[in-house]
Amino acid sequence: MAADDETTTSKDDLRQTLQGFQDGVRGALDDRRQSLVTIGAVVGIAVVVVAFVLGRRVGRRRTTFVEIRRV
Repeated sequence: MAADDETTTSKDDLRQTLQGFQDGVRGALDDRRQSLVTIGAVVGIAVVVVAFVLGRRVGRRRTTFVEIRRV
């Protein structure tokens, strides 16, 4: 291969290629942002509900009932 056959890549070519890739990724993320937020909210609520139910169950098992009778 001769030196004349080689192509050079300039800074601007590289910048345009990376900018195009970044714009594509941003576009895809913007399109799916609403669904991702919804899924995140549902997962967060589910975690809180499961923690509440498990905490309540453990609390019931460890609760001591003290009965006081008047004589």
